[in-house]
Amino acid sequence: MKNLAFWIGAAALICGVVAIASGLGDEGRMPDLDGAVAWLNSTPLSSKLLRGKVVLVNIWTYSCINSLRELPYMKSWAAKYKDAGLVVIGVHSPEFGFEKERANVENAVRDLKVAYPVAIDSNHGIWQAFSNQYWPADYIIDGKGRIRYHHFGEGEYDQSERVIQELLKENGATGLDGSTVSISADGVEAPPGENEQSPETYVGYGRAEKFASPERVAQDSRKTYNPPAMPSLNQWGLSGSWTVGAESAVLQAASGKIVFRFHSRDLHLVLGPAKNGNPVRFQVKLDGAAPGHACGVDSAPNGAGEVREPRLYQLIRQKGKVEDRTFEIEFLDPGVQAFSFTFG
Repeated sequence: MKNLAFWIGAAALICGVVAIASGLGDEGRMPDLDGAVAWLNSTPLSSKLLRGKVVLVNIWTYSCINSLRELPYMKSWAAKYKDAGLVVIGVHSPEFGFEKERANVENAVRDLKVAYPVAIDSNHGIWQAFSNQYWPADYIIDGKGRIRYHHFGEGEYDQSERVIQELLKENGATGLDGSTVSISADGVEAPPGENEQSPETYVGYGRAEKFASPERVAQDSRKTYNPPAMPSLNQWGLSGSWTVGAESAVLQAASGKIVFRFHSRDLHLVLGPAKNGNPVRFQVKLDGAAPGHACGVDSAPNGAGEVREPRLYQLIRQKGKVEDRTFEIEFLDPGVQAFSFTFG
């Protein structure tokens, strides 16, 4: 289970694979959705307008691997049950600053092929109205506007779909296909591996853990770092000239590296280009060599890649035995912003 919490007002934000489900009951009235700053794929929706529909509210954010791995189910349920009266709503509640920008959310929704309504919740108004603490979080509401079920984190998709079917029948739907969807996803939306021993790890000093470069982090000021000589499992470090902020580390001069000792099938890194928008070239290595067939969707077999927009980059997907490996990424241009590692 991967749990990370920080505070915005009084709300703890947690992005992880925690699987917490409620029984089918009555958890109160669905909050309104007037906290959204904008809507994509729809005119603004409200709890009043949605009365008479079964509603699935999926609180997510586009750089969170756990949210991304849920998307195939959200898209499938939206298509399968639309005519029976289900409305799926994605509430995009950001974790990082760049996810608050509408243009970035629009690009992500388009690239991820999300066609159902998406509320842009950049100020966490809807998040707070639901008293939410997790990414992803799913709330299923009946035709009377009552929350009847919730699930936090990935997994238990059959159970969630059975609840959808039950509430649709309760709402008068007939002729439902009683089977559950079968998902075959690839890329970042593929299910996680079975031998994951590395936790989500943040690069910014606000939530960083297991930093192993010999130098102490200089908060919000430029400093030159050296990589750890022999990092232990889940230790990481920087090399080169970086400014480490609370949320991210920014490379000040080419070239610079990040090294991570990990144990997982997949390795992802949330990255952004230079603040002036210039792309940043990178080179990935696994145990000192090009990744070859272990490259991710965002890196070539020779390890080459480029950061062009702020998002999650899949850099490693191992095809064979999963064991402790050393990951290294070298950035060939200055300005890259590094936010967090996630695994799968």
